Amino acid sequence: MNRFTKRTVILPLILFVYTTVMAIFFIPQNHEMGTAEKWVTVSGSYLIIVALYFVLRMREKRRMEREDELKGKK
Repeated sequence: MNRFTKRTVILPLILFVYTTVMAIFFIPQNHEMGTAEKWVTVSGSYLIIVALYFVLRMREKRRMEREDELKGKK
C-alpha cells in the first residue's frame, strides 16, 4: 500500500469522523435551525465526503496508469 492509497482512504475517513463528532456535539445544542435543515446539512457533508473519496480513487488510478506507462516505455 503506497502513500497515495493511504491518502485516498485516510483523508475521507478523517473528514467522516470529524463531521460525525461535530454533528453529535453541536447539532443538539443548535435551536436556531429546524430539524430538517440539520439533517440536510449533515447528509450533504457526507455526500461531499463520498464524492471526495471517489475523486481521489480516480486520480490514484490515473496516476498508477501513467506510472505503468512510463515504466513500459523505458
